[in-house]
Amino acid sequence: MTGNEEATARSRRPLRADAQRNEDRLLEAAAVAFAREGMGASVKDIARAAGVGVGTLYRRFPSKELLVAAIYRLEVQRLCDAAPQLAATQPPVDALRTWMERFIDFMAAKQGMADALRVVLTNDSERLETRAMLTDAIDHLLTPTQGPSAMRAEVSAQDVLMALGGISLMAGSERRHDLATRLIDLFLHGIVKN
Repeated sequence: MTGNEEATARSRRPLRADAQRNEDRLLEAAAVAFAREGMGASVKDIARAAGVGVGTLYRRFPSKELLVAAIYRLEVQRLCDAAPQLAATQPPVDALRTWMERFIDFMAAKQGMADALRVVLTNDSERLETRAMLTDAIDHLLTPTQGPSAMRAEVSAQDVLMALGGISLMAGSERRHDLATRLIDLFLHGIVKN
């Protein structure tokens, strides 16, 4: 087992409560730092912002790439976990809009980590797993648990995911969140039943 594989396996083991809190704070601080500064973010500053020593960071994540991979997995899981919560608490169109906005925010934050993610996400199975998780989350939002769907029947979760990818690229290249919001509204207008 290589050092990176060993660290990845170690990072997926259950942690003691205090170690889990430290990891959560590290991932939060690192996500903010990488979104703001890209891969030039200082691990010392990340550890300080998380309230832990740099040794704690390196014990858990021996490289920046492993830290980026952990942030990515956590953010994907959070995004996917939000779908059933939104579906249960908001009308279908509002739930989908809110989730789409969160997806755009996720993609914008990911841009600061883009170089590292290209190195980390070389495994096709991980990319396919992420796509399947996101598609399942969208499908949950498109398929109401009660009553008829508000969306056109021919719209698939894969269609929505592809459209969101395009919206995030357009808005990201322009660095305009307002553009993403307008494009989401336009897209929703096209897929919601009249």
